[in-house]
Amino acid sequence: MEDSAFAQPDFVETGRKLFAGECAFLWAAANIAQLPPPDAPEIAFAGRSNVGKSSLLNALTNRKILARTSHTPGRTRELNFFALGGGADTTKLRLVDMPGYGYAAASKEKAASWSRLIEDFLRGRAQLVRVFLLIDGRHGAKPIDIEMLDLLDRLAVSYQIVLTKQDEVRAAEREGRLAATLALIAKRPAAFPEVVFTSSRSGEGIGVLRAAIARLLVERGT
Repeated sequence: MEDSAFAQPDFVETGRKLFAGECAFLWAAANIAQLPPPDAPEIAFAGRSNVGKSSLLNALTNRKILARTSHTPGRTRELNFFALGGGADTTKLRLVDMPGYGYAAASKEKAASWSRLIEDFLRGRAQLVRVFLLIDGRHGAKPIDIEMLDLLDRLAVSYQIVLTKQDEVRAAEREGRLAATLALIAKRPAAFPEVVFTSSRSGEGIGVLRAAIARLLVERGT
């Protein structure tokens, strides 16, 4: 039998094709009762309110306005679901844009409401394959990011760290930032032991992230 029969899939190309397909807004949920039916695998994107989630989603899907971006943090106040790879009945994957946490200008009541929504969604969502937790690559993990790591570990939700804004980090500092982040998650039970450094502006790392998502789906058998 030829060696090629055992070759690993080209996840970079698979990821490119996956995200080259149709992608459209599907659903918004302000509370757990409004979640869409559990009929497609999901990956979620979490992070601080100014970490660049919307920009990353737009870069991943090669779109400028899939997810609304704003210079004002805290604009995402619901769980926003996007259907990737077809219409509502043929979706290969759902992308979930979660409310940003740590928005200082939000009232305590609103912040508590968003926190409850995030935790309720993470708890027991069987089709949630992985959470991609975005951390600002310029600064590394902040205490509020550590709180999210603790929550994901406590709920046993698989997650992977994505560092953002690579274009704003000096080349000499990037390896150190990666090493520090890997050390941070080394002994965390729910953390996937790889970190992706990305820039939505320059496109650096976007192909790597697509490949990671494609590999995740292939290994899951989706």
